[in-house]
Amino acid sequence: MTATRRQLLAMSVVGGAGLFAAEPSAAAVKNLRLTVLGTTDLHGNVYNWDYFKNQEYDDRYGNDIGIAKAATLIKAMRAERGPRRCIVLDAGDTIQGTPLAYYYAKIDPITGGSKHPMALAMNAIRYDAAALGNHEFNYGMDTLRAFQRQLDHPLLGANAVGWTSGKPVFPPYILKRITLPDTKTITVGILGLVTPGVAIWDKANVEGRVKFPGLVEQASYYVPRMRAAGAEVVVISAHSGPNTSSSYGDALPYPENAASLVAEQVPGVDAILVGHAHLEVPERFVTNTATGRQVLLSEPLYWGMRVTVMDLYLSLVRGKWQVRTARATLLNANTVPEDPRVASLVRGAHEKVLTYVNSPIGTCTQAMSAAGSRYEDTAAMDFINLVQAEAVKAGIAGTAAEGLPVLSIAAPFNRLAAIPAGQVTVRDVAGLYIYDNTLLGIQFSGAQVRAYLEQSAVYFKQVPGPGTYSADEVTNAPTETAPGGTPDYNYDIMGGLDAPLTYDIDISVPPGNRIKNLAYDGVPVSDSQQFVIAINNYRQSGGGGFPGVTTAPVVYNRQNEIRQLLIDWVSAEGTIDPPSFFRVDWRLVAGDTPLVITP
Repeated sequence: MTATRRQLLAMSVVGGAGLFAAEPSAAAVKNLRLTVLGTTDLHGNVYNWDYFKNQEYDDRYGNDIGIAKAATLIKAMRAERGPRRCIVLDAGDTIQGTPLAYYYAKIDPITGGSKHPMALAMNAIRYDAAALGNHEFNYGMDTLRAFQRQLDHPLLGANAVGWTSGKPVFPPYILKRITLPDTKTITVGILGLVTPGVAIWDKANVEGRVKFPGLVEQASYYVPRMRAAGAEVVVISAHSGPNTSSSYGDALPYPENAASLVAEQVPGVDAILVGHAHLEVPERFVTNTATGRQVLLSEPLYWGMRVTVMDLYLSLVRGKWQVRTARATLLNANTVPEDPRVASLVRGAHEKVLTYVNSPIGTCTQAMSAAGSRYEDTAAMDFINLVQAEAVKAGIAGTAAEGLPVLSIAAPFNRLAAIPAGQVTVRDVAGLYIYDNTLLGIQFSGAQVRAYLEQSAVYFKQVPGPGTYSADEVTNAPTETAPGGTPDYNYDIMGGLDAPLTYDIDISVPPGNRIKNLAYDGVPVSDSQQFVIAINNYRQSGGGGFPGVTTAPVVYNRQNEIRQLLIDWVSAEGTIDPPSFFRVDWRLVAGDTPLVITP
C-alpha cells in the first residue's frame, strides 16, 4: 500500500521540488519536516462537473476540478507524511462560482438553515484554517457569517476590519501547536489575508461595515505579534496574487495582488499559500529585504485542479524551532479519483441542483454562441445588453432620468457559453453570465461614453494594418496592470436599447485614440449628450479601472442579480428570438478597413 500511494503521488507532481527528497542531514531529534497542504479558489466546485454543459468537466489541458479530488490527494499526503506533520489550508474564494454555490446562497439559502456543500466537504477533509476570499462577500455578510458558523475550522481575515473600530471582524490568525513523539512541540502561526479589492467589488455589501487595509500593512502589524505570542513558524494564507498588480488601478492605495510584497517587506514570514490570481506556481522564492531570508510562495491554480505541498524543514536552535529551508511542488487532481466520503456527503445537494439547472424555461429560435464575442459583435452579448437595458429603463420610469437614452455594457465572461436553438434551460442561460453581479444604472455624458470605450479598447493588441489575424493575435493585450494579458472580463461591449450605439475600434493605433465613428441612432455622439448606462456592480464599483464610473450619479440600483434577470426574462417571454435584437454595431478596423479575425 505504501508503494502504491507513493506511485500515485509521484504521478501527481507538477513542477517544484518533488515529494520524496531526503531531509537535510542533522541529528534526527533536531531536524524534522513539516508539510503545509493548500488549496485555493475552489469557487463552489465539489465534483469534476460542468453544470453549464451538464457533463464532466474538461478543458484543453486535461485538468480535472473539484474539492472531492483534491481531498484524495490531501488524504494521501497525510498518510505519507503523517497526519500530525501536516497542516491543511485554503486561500479563499470558496462559496461562489457554480450553480451549486449559487443554489445554497439564493435558492435554498444557508441563512435559512440548509448546510453549505463546501462546508460539508471542507469539514470532512479537516482543514486547519482558511483565508477569506473576495468572493466570500458576494452574497452579503449574513451569508458569509452563516458559512463561517458551519465550518469546523477558522475563517481568517487580518485585513477585514471594522468600519469604525479598525479591529478585525474575523480572526486574524491562529496558533497551532503540533506535538510529535520524542521532540519539542512546534508552534505554527497561520495568518489570513484577503485582497483589498473587496472594498470596490462588493462595496454595496461592505461599505459602512468592513474596511480592507493593505496586506503588507496588516502583516507588518500581526507577524511580530504572532512571533511574540510563541509562533516559531509563520505561514500566511493570502488571497492575493504573486505578481504585484491591481485591476482597479489607483482606485485604492493598496495593490490587489501583493503576496510577493508581503514576502519581500515583512520580516518573519516563512511561507505563503497564494490565491486569487488563478495561477499555477509550484514554487517561488522571494528574498526578504530586511533579513535576507528566502520566503517560499506556492499557488495551486484554481477550482481544486492542484494541491500545494510546501515542505518546511525545521531545526531546533537554542530550544526553538526555525525553518532552515523549504521546498514546494503541486499535485495534479486529474491523476486521482474522488474521495468517496466527500463525494457522498454532497451528492444529495448536487442532484438537487442538477434538477434545478436542467429545468426548461423557454425556447430559442436560433442558436447563440459567445465564442467570438471578444472580437466581433454577437447575439449572445446583445441579449445580455437587451435584458439589462430593459430592466434599467423600466426602473428609471418616473424619475429625473426617464427619457434619457439607455445604453448597456456586457463582457464576454465565458467563451464556451452557448444557448441552443430549441428548448432552453436554466443552465443554458446561466452559462452566459457566470458571475453573481447585480445591476445598476449610472448617468454618463457622451465624453464619458467615449472614454469608457477607449479604456475597453485597451484589451486589443496593436496590429500593423489591414489583414487577417487570429483572435489570439489581437486580444488579451498585456498592460502594466495586467502583465499576463488583459482578461476577457475587462473588455466591455456597449450597445443601445431603443436605437443603436455604433462605433469602430481602430487597433492599428495605440490605445487612447481607437474609438472612431461613435454615433447614437446614426448621429455622432456629442460630448455633452446624456445617457443612462446599465452596468454591473463590479464595474460600477471600480473593477477594471474604467473611468468615470465610481463618481457617476447612480439612477438605478435595486440589487437585482443579472443572471437571475436573464433567467426571469426567458421565463416571462418564453422565446428568445435573436433576429429581433441582434445587429452588428461595432467592429475592429485598421484605419477605415474592417479586419478579418479568425477563431
